[in-house]
Amino acid sequence: MADLITVTAARHARDHVLWLRFSDGTEGEADLAAELEGEVFLPLREVAYFARAALDPELRTVAWPNGADFAPEFLYDLVRSRAAA
Repeated sequence: MADLITVTAARHARDHVLWLRFSDGTEGEADLAAELEGEVFLPLREVAYFARAALDPELRTVAWPNGADFAPEFLYDLVRSRAAA
């Protein structure tokens, strides 16, 4: 079975963009502006709140104080698709 991809480093880059590093060494930016739909993501539309993103050691992905998070595989695909563009 292949190793699961996890987020190993994250920081707020600008606006609704995070810089991320993954367990396989891949790194890059993920623009999440278009992904902030649904009740749990509403607070993240405010850039100051979005900037509070942090690694969750249990989930091994980026999460926010209100419990919002994105699956590491989803973030990985965003970063890879941006790199390929």
